Amino acid sequence: MKTDDLISLLATGIRPVDPHIMHRAFVRALCAGAAGALLLLTMTYGVRPDIRVMLVTPIFWLKVAFPLSLAIGAFVVLKRLVVPGAQVGTRWAVPGVPVLAVWIGALAVLANVPATERLSLMLGMTWRTCPFNIVFLSLPLCVALVWAVRQMAPTNLRAASALAGLLAGSVATIVYCLHCPEMEVPFWAIWYLAGMLIPAALGWLLGPRLLRW
Repeated sequence: MKTDDLISLLATGIRPVDPHIMHRAFVRALCAGAAGALLLLTMTYGVRPDIRVMLVTPIFWLKVAFPLSLAIGAFVVLKRLVVPGAQVGTRWAVPGVPVLAVWIGALAVLANVPATERLSLMLGMTWRTCPFNIVFLSLPLCVALVWAVRQMAPTNLRAASALAGLLAGSVATIVYCLHCPEMEVPFWAIWYLAGMLIPAALGWLLGPRLLRW
């Protein structure tokens, strides 16, 4: 067989790749996972009874902004990790920006209260359960995002799975804000962050198995 004939045969029936396939997979995964997290929240913890008041309270939206911005940062990095050969570069720093901001805010709050009140601001009322509640709500998101990432071609499986876990934990934290009574920045800086980092750590550990080609 001549070379030209071989090339023509191999090229027969090839269709161009949909350039939006990655975004569609992630949108489906995030919508399905967030719906699952919201269902778990309503079935197990419930929405806080004063949610209507919270929706017009600025500090509530500041609380939501923390995991939302971290979710955006995780997604920015994850989008690069699922593309073979793509360089993440300075995008690695993006998820760290909201963490740094909330830590600065927490330190500012703690510096302006008496020393006797600082521990209560950091522990709140639910420090024992908050991170694990977030991890529980992240389970549907973890499943959905692992499915989405498996549709791609990541080469750094640990990093991709860790960022998927961070994204799952961040979206789960947004959902958890509908229930959580804690309204102090130092609490979010410790326990919300812990709840988001646990799925990321599990993703790092389990990534080679979950995303193996």
